[in-house]
Amino acid sequence: MFVSPKTLDNNPLNSLLSSSGSARDEDEFSTEAFDQSVMGTYGRFPIALESGQGCQVWDTKGQAYLDFVAGIATCTLGHAHPVMVEAVTHQIQKLHHVSNLYYIPEQGALAQWLTAHSCADRAFFCNSGAEANEGAIKLARKYAHTKLGIQNPYIITANASFHGRTLATITATGQPKYQKNFEPLVSGFHYVPFNDIEALKAAIATLDADQRQVAAILLEPLQGEGGVKPGNQEYFQQVRRICDEKGILLILDEVQVGVGRTGRWWGYESLGIEPDIFTLAKGLGGGIPIGALLCKSFCNVFQPGDHASTFGGNPLACGVALSVCQTLEENDILANVQARGEQLRSGLSKLAQRYPHLIDHVRGWGLINGLVLKADLELTSVDVVKTAMADGLLLVPAGPKVVRFVPPLIVNAEEINQALQIVEQVLAKC
Repeated sequence: MFVSPKTLDNNPLNSLLSSSGSARDEDEFSTEAFDQSVMGTYGRFPIALESGQGCQVWDTKGQAYLDFVAGIATCTLGHAHPVMVEAVTHQIQKLHHVSNLYYIPEQGALAQWLTAHSCADRAFFCNSGAEANEGAIKLARKYAHTKLGIQNPYIITANASFHGRTLATITATGQPKYQKNFEPLVSGFHYVPFNDIEALKAAIATLDADQRQVAAILLEPLQGEGGVKPGNQEYFQQVRRICDEKGILLILDEVQVGVGRTGRWWGYESLGIEPDIFTLAKGLGGGIPIGALLCKSFCNVFQPGDHASTFGGNPLACGVALSVCQTLEENDILANVQARGEQLRSGLSKLAQRYPHLIDHVRGWGLINGLVLKADLELTSVDVVKTAMADGLLLVPAGPKVVRFVPPLIVNAEEINQALQIVEQVLAKC
């Protein structure tokens, strides 16, 4: 049985604990003390997690949960995986950070692995998905100016997309709720409906006629935050043909679906195309912060001084990320993702048949799946998430009517069945 580590007496975490005693005491964690010091930028659920093992986590009161959030599709190998523990320990004892003023062997090794396993030729490393997408936007703009002679480049993105929280990436994000009160937004973006090729063609024609030439199209292979909406293969293949015909760059945001989440290394493999540029983060480091911008040689127009990151590609992040990728490959974990994904979707589909008044349908790829609730119900995804949490299962909303299932890629059949049993209990209560 896994026992979560006790808090050391001199740990700064103790300032958030009550004076009643040790780190295992009930009601030890003070949300009031937390909220007095931390900006209220998140709508947090009322539990404090302190330890984990595999697909389970424990809160500060010792309550166990089956984790089907995985840091929002981030903890690829689950929690406290021996490979990651070894990789972090080895690298932190050896060299954890220097600077990109020097060659970093771990960075080179990770770049070589990524390019050998994808359609990309070059990689740039940063700290997050937002930073990776910011880099992709800059790369596309420089390519437009220097290679295409476009003076007013535009990037087309999709409605209901999500690309990050920086000023440029919330502008790229086709959801007004993320943009409210942050105006003026960055110029040079235009939105179209997802999976609608005629709307895309019309947008390109309209922008071109108005001297706003399209430099790039930025899409998610599967929209995660937008409701777990998979891309249509025919649509993406037509997008690829349009980009080839018009010299437009195709950028794919693989932040949530990349690194095996779909049952393949990259989401674009499910669409039968190759992007010119794609971005990674989340699952790449298994929970250690790292992002990556990858591109083909022809659009690799960055020169020294064009883009940079203090922490991006440091030895610690790259050493751990490489160990995560190699473990996925050596242990054939993608086969597990495919099998467990099919098991999960099959189980959820049976629940949809059993509760047709609550569930509309189920959709997803691999181990990123959405349970879509009936639109005309008062029941929301947050309601389901809260009820499941009380029963020991962590889930995450993907919009007001979609409950998202993104467990660690190492999840086993028994854990999938356990999650399905809890979901059925939740639906029965609803």
